[in-house]
Amino acid sequence: MSNMVLFAELASIAIIFAGLPLAYLWTRPGYSFFKKLNWVLVFMTFDLIVFGAFTRLTDSGLGCPDWPGCYGTSNPWHALGDIQAAQAVLPEGPVTVMKAWIEMIHRYLAMTVGALIIVQLYLAFTKIKTLGRKPFLGSFGLLALVCTQGAFGAWTVTMKLQPIIVSLHLILALVLLACLTAYAQQNWYEQSPRVLELRIKPVSGKLLSWAFIMLGTQIFLGAWVSTNYAVLACPDFPTCLGSMWPDANWQEGFTLWRELGRNALGEYISPASLQAIHWAHRIFAIAVLLSLGLLAFSSSGVAGGVLPPVKKLSRLLTMLLLLQLLTGISNVVFQWPLIAALLHTAGSAALVFCLVQMSYWASWKSPIQFKIAKPI
Repeated sequence: MSNMVLFAELASIAIIFAGLPLAYLWTRPGYSFFKKLNWVLVFMTFDLIVFGAFTRLTDSGLGCPDWPGCYGTSNPWHALGDIQAAQAVLPEGPVTVMKAWIEMIHRYLAMTVGALIIVQLYLAFTKIKTLGRKPFLGSFGLLALVCTQGAFGAWTVTMKLQPIIVSLHLILALVLLACLTAYAQQNWYEQSPRVLELRIKPVSGKLLSWAFIMLGTQIFLGAWVSTNYAVLACPDFPTCLGSMWPDANWQEGFTLWRELGRNALGEYISPASLQAIHWAHRIFAIAVLLSLGLLAFSSSGVAGGVLPPVKKLSRLLTMLLLLQLLTGISNVVFQWPLIAALLHTAGSAALVFCLVQMSYWASWKSPIQFKIAKPI
């Protein structure tokens, strides 16, 4: 199959997949189509992140060892002969019919998100006169970000699941989710009259900024654990191999540019390196729980928060922290069950969503701010 035909077929699949939510939105009353599309993009990206975790956890990342298609075709049906031949050589290897479908569905979902962002960009362009240029420029930035994410998806395959590439692929997906959420919750004023708006902002901007830094660091450490398959390097809890400070090779474990399962010299990575990776994530989790727990407490109403939306977000943040704690422990105690691992990734994405939502109510100055909408 020529590259032109392959790209045409993949584009057709993306259009069909994107057409389903667009058709649904078109039939729903209520908010404007543009606003509904923005929130659908948040939902689709969250699903994409969880399915990406499913792809990684089922070892399906190389189910189709080329990109963007599968053995040069647009779907595993057309590549069935090549897949079966590879599976016959290595029955337990990275290529099976099931893994190929999982990998390609992940790519279809990613293409769908990209197609919907193009629709968003077009709508923002048509609304420049009523909404101004900010929505258009923001949507253009989102398109650039999703294209960068697609490039890392390609490198994930072509560089054979190199840990730093896979980790950055996950980080960029969460950055995309955060940006889409921030975009969706903006008040793009569609009317010209001046509006005097009193907005109370009880969330501490400093605490929220610190929470973002701590969560981002912990997410990278978690991605580094997962992409290096170091979850079971410490098979007990709360200790690691019976010790509170296990044997750990920090330099080798945190050498970022290396092949999967190898150190910088190309040799097999040592168990002590995997223990260092695992232990860093587990220890830093304590600091993250304290930081985000403090943010949740200060915004809950107990320490001054008064608005119902803020109280709901603080409760959600508390529940998500408990979910992360329970699923993190379950991954160790129950030897990395698929459902716990998926919930752990979903919880990380939900925490990002929650913090971005809280940023709407965050103040870096006084708790009460006045805002006057400028005429369009």
